[in-house]
Amino acid sequence: MAAQVEPLRIALAQIDATVGDIDGNAAAIARSIGRARDAGAQLAIFPELALSGYPPEDLLLKTSFVDTIGSALEGLAAEAREIVALVGFPERRDDVYNAAAVLADGRVAAVYHKIFLPNYGVFDEQRYFQAGTEAAVFELNGVGIGVTICEDIWEPGPPATTAALSGAQLIVNLSASPYHAGKPLEREEMLVQRARDNLASVAFCNMVGGQDELVFDGCSSVVDQDGRVLARAPQFDEALVVCGVDPGAASAARLRDARHRAAVRRERDSGAPGARSLGSLSVPPAGPIEVGGPVAEPMGEDEEVYAALVTGLRDYVQKNGFERVVVALSGGIDSALCALVAVDALGPGRVSCVTMPSPYSSEATRADARAIAENLGTDLIELPIDGLMKVYDGLLRPVFDGREPDITEENLQARMRGNIVMALSNKFGWLVLTTGNKSEMSVGYATLYGDMAGGFAVLKDVLKGRVYRLVRWRNESEQRELVPASVLDRPPSAELRYEQRDDQSLPPYDVLDGILTMYVEEDLDAEQIVRDGYEREDVERVIRLVDLAEYKRRQAPPGVKISTRAFGRDRRLPITNRFGR
Repeated sequence: MAAQVEPLRIALAQIDATVGDIDGNAAAIARSIGRARDAGAQLAIFPELALSGYPPEDLLLKTSFVDTIGSALEGLAAEAREIVALVGFPERRDDVYNAAAVLADGRVAAVYHKIFLPNYGVFDEQRYFQAGTEAAVFELNGVGIGVTICEDIWEPGPPATTAALSGAQLIVNLSASPYHAGKPLEREEMLVQRARDNLASVAFCNMVGGQDELVFDGCSSVVDQDGRVLARAPQFDEALVVCGVDPGAASAARLRDARHRAAVRRERDSGAPGARSLGSLSVPPAGPIEVGGPVAEPMGEDEEVYAALVTGLRDYVQKNGFERVVVALSGGIDSALCALVAVDALGPGRVSCVTMPSPYSSEATRADARAIAENLGTDLIELPIDGLMKVYDGLLRPVFDGREPDITEENLQARMRGNIVMALSNKFGWLVLTTGNKSEMSVGYATLYGDMAGGFAVLKDVLKGRVYRLVRWRNESEQRELVPASVLDRPPSAELRYEQRDDQSLPPYDVLDGILTMYVEEDLDAEQIVRDGYEREDVERVIRLVDLAEYKRRQAPPGVKISTRAFGRDRRLPITNRFGR
């Protein structure tokens, strides 16, 4: 394949696809193809499974779903004139494949099948797809372009190396790479390494937006053969990023660095077929092209996590057709953060807060709940539960006679509140946001059909320590106290009995979070955690509580994944389980 010294202008179309909205996704892709062409791009790259949305899960078991996508792709191909577009879609042939279509000259010119199908963490692709077998390269105006899909490029060898050894100067990657804290940097470091190893530019286009519990952060990028970032899309926002790439620089680098020569000879001598050719295409020249494009600054850690929560909630609400959400605002730190995220995701006009004080609710927390609602501009509904508590006490007194009050009465208060917020949901169609954090969900410090009652758990994967950091960050970014300092300074309490404090029922949150990180997210056992410096009594107690609460978490609503190991589709353990007990 001859070297090509003329730069190529490419466009990364970082879109927010909705699973199952084939017409809507096709329309978004068509608009982006048009915008890319108007910007002078010769190649437009879209995310993995952009046409179906990711992950479509058991929709892929419906032949009508996959066949409808095939028809939509044929219609979409008509938009690809004077530009080439790479579009991710599920293709049904002898089986179903995770595929990338090369659209050119108004037709589907070629198709590549993903080779590496991840089946760990949140991924379940081997349940749905057959694996491809061949690396693939096509020519565009004389430039060799290797095609990969998501996991294909995380693997350090083929198919990316095969494409490079077959002459590809640019390797493109269509991706739907779910977010967790710190992943954008990890991923970009991997892309830099792949570019250097293959002496080829890498163009990575990622999905953006929320899909159930997953969030896609975008952060699409172009890296040259030396590992220099030429362009980077913003995080958590749709974007069309246009970037000039110089494939001749990759060819020149290979002349100076002869590492690939021996590898090419080995491939040739072994009789390996190399990358399959997807054909040779051409589009009109785009005029003078400058190498590079816009480079968005990456977010800081707290800003990044907060943006993920906002994105996940916003898309869950929007894509499922809810007009409004309701938050039980107690005046505590968790409900404060939940309300902050809701207002930033939807605006204050689409958020209702309800406070349900009991005789155990302090004047301080009542005042803080009012202050938070006022600062955020949301309406606040006050529904005291004193009367309800008396009714329940009277009703149950004959049955409970002779028994001292205990956690039963505490849980009743939570369930009264759960009934009230669900009544508001039923009457007005509002989505109830639960406010429990990961630390409490881990150890069962939450009430079934009480504070766990709702439709979406915004903080489900946020440890208590991070809750405090996020609230402080949000106050600082606003340069005023959206959440009063008293909320941050007050010892945490469920306020279900007089002078109750969380640290009377649980280890201190810094200790609890450290143990949970090691046990839940890193899968370490008690001995390993104790060796890290934690008290054995605390470790064994926390592990026991986590294991016993599995049945509760199985009944919890979905929530935004922001860690490497979230409850739900990420961490899967049996409820009936005697190991270690």
